[in-house]
Amino acid sequence: MEQKPTASTDLRVLPGDNAEYGTKEYWQQRYMQEPDEVYDWFKTYADLKALLGQRIGSKEARILMLGCGNSTLSGDMYDDGYKDILNVDYSDVVIEQMRKRSQHQHMMRWEVMDVRELALDDGSVDVAIDKGTLDALMCEKGDVWEPSAELCKNVGRMVSEVDRVLAGGGVFIWITFGQPHFRRRHLERQSWTVEVERLNSGGFDYFVYVATKSQRR
Repeated sequence: MEQKPTASTDLRVLPGDNAEYGTKEYWQQRYMQEPDEVYDWFKTYADLKALLGQRIGSKEARILMLGCGNSTLSGDMYDDGYKDILNVDYSDVVIEQMRKRSQHQHMMRWEVMDVRELALDDGSVDVAIDKGTLDALMCEKGDVWEPSAELCKNVGRMVSEVDRVLAGGGVFIWITFGQPHFRRRHLERQSWTVEVERLNSGGFDYFVYVATKSQRR
């Protein structure tokens, strides 16, 4: 997963190898080095507002933000009326930072949790959103056409957990730069109907995968 440095990105926090994006140690160190920063991978809420509004439907939906990091997405959604948002990340450092930063958003929730082992009840979520977390799990050396067994296992664990916690008819929304021939196969499962939308930004394409869980298993 390539990150282009911005004015607020210290080059010292960029990994020496992209595979580090998939490690907890990298993120813990990075968040400790940039405690006051915010960073959005693959679009902001302003870019995604219309699409999310269409796909989520009700602003009363129970929303799970997977691997929230220090993104502005959930905060902006909250200010726009989505109040039932649970943000999870396996970095206790960033969760504490974001909890303090959003104290004025009284209903916002922040929990330390590994997306591959969610401490949530079955069917307890209407919408799960991922903007960069699965991509981080997919960072490794090797052939992108033939990902390793370990990569597929990690991705499969996260996708299975999302499937488990989604209610019938719920949706998983994944924003990524990954093209369908690399990404869609990880979402193919009997209980989901998968659609793909393409977003163009300055000649660079982003993709939004919308996986809807069937009402009945």
